[in-house]
Amino acid sequence: MKIQIINGPNLNLLGMREPSVYGDQSFSAFFERLKEVFPEIRLDHYQSNVEGEIINKIHETGFDYDGIILNAGGYTHTSVAIRDAIKSVRTPVIEVHISNVYAREEFRHQSMISAVCAGVIGGFGLNSYRLAVEALIMANKTD
Repeated sequence: MKIQIINGPNLNLLGMREPSVYGDQSFSAFFERLKEVFPEIRLDHYQSNVEGEIINKIHETGFDYDGIILNAGGYTHTSVAIRDAIKSVRTPVIEVHISNVYAREEFRHQSMISAVCAGVIGGFGLNSYRLAVEALIMANKTD
C-alpha cells in the first residue's frame, strides 16, 4: 500500500510556528515516527507553499497511490483549483487538519475541498495524520 502525504503552506514551519496551536514537533520528526508505526505501508511526504505545486503532486500521485492525505493549510478555504485536482484523480483523498478548525476563526470553518474528499480528520494534533493512515488502511481492506 502506498500513501502520499501532501502538506500545504506554512506547514514546513511545524515545531516553530504557533506551538500553542500546532505543537512543538517538526513534521519531519513526526513523519519518521509515523513510518515506524506503519512499516508495511509506503509513506511519502511532500510539502509546498505553492498552490500549483500541490496540484501537480495530486496529479502525479492520484492514479497510482492507494491514498492521499492532504493538509492544504490556508488553501483549504480558498482553492477551487485544488478542489478540481482532487475531483480529477481516482485516488481517495482525506483532508487533514492538525487543529480543530471549528474552534478557530470563522473563515476557517469553510472548506473548499471537504465535499470532494473521502473524509475529513482534524483536531487531534499531528495524530490526525495517523488516524488518516488508519482510515485508508481500513478502506483498502473493505474494497
